[in-house]
Amino acid sequence: MTQYALTCVNNSDLHGSFAVFQKPPPSTVPGNVFSLAWFARPTAPNTQVTFTWSVNYNFVWSETGVLKPGINFDASQVLSADPYGQNLVQLGVDEYGATCFSNPSGNGAVGSLTIQQLANVAPNRTSVGVGMSGAGTYVLQAAPNMTAVFTPHPNYWVLFGNYKTGDVMDMEDVTGAVEVTYGGALTKRTATLALDNLISVS
Repeated sequence: MTQYALTCVNNSDLHGSFAVFQKPPPSTVPGNVFSLAWFARPTAPNTQVTFTWSVNYNFVWSETGVLKPGINFDASQVLSADPYGQNLVQLGVDEYGATCFSNPSGNGAVGSLTIQQLANVAPNRTSVGVGMSGAGTYVLQAAPNMTAVFTPHPNYWVLFGNYKTGDVMDMEDVTGAVEVTYGGALTKRTATLALDNLISVS
């Protein structure tokens, strides 16, 4: 499986974190889909960090309460997923009152990832979504008797600010994010935050 790498270099005077996120794909879901800070690491001036990943998907959920920008999504369960294999899972509450995934199968729409939320899902308690390489990328508020269908479309954006991995992002507030593209033999990129506080990718 192809490994991708992004080295982030802080050549500015700013203190904070580089964060990598993915914009949600077009999806057939009710409600707002929020991007998460997929990877984030503090990076002091004149230092660098490298993020690595591969394109392997997972289902994620967390008891977040009401899902909104500014809160942190810390996955309680991460379950492997494959748009062309195990692509459907159910989210519900077991006989002991614990939220969990159940009944993973390959019965979802081919090429998509489907999460069926059962009747016993408590409103405004849990968030559910998909991730890549073991960490959540985008999530939505879980609700009883709803089905979320995501068609993955890997895309990578980097920005610098005050972020931790799993932070729920407000896309309308995000400024200065730069897209990082990969293709063919190009699997390693470098994002540099310069003295003008702008990011360039090479």
